[in-house]
Amino acid sequence: MSTLKMFVHNHRAKGDNSVLKTITFAITHFTVAFTVAYLLTGDLLIGSLIAMVEPAINTVAYFFHEKIWARKQLIARDAANKSPGPVARSF
Repeated sequence: MSTLKMFVHNHRAKGDNSVLKTITFAITHFTVAFTVAYLLTGDLLIGSLIAMVEPAINTVAYFFHEKIWARKQLIARDAANKSPGPVARSF
């Protein structure tokens, strides 16, 4: 558990909320998945199993999606800051 706390703390110290955002996304996704699976099947066990597998895989994918998205935004921001302003024409 100490390693997990350190991982979350290190991300938060850098201003990166991707871990916290991923955890809240996972909780929301598990809840929705269980509710939908239970309503479709009427079985707690099957609803629980479905709610465990798909959201778990999707949560890992979401974490990496957030990392890629943040990197693209950083690259775009850097490119915008480095681009020269309007060029004056002289005739």
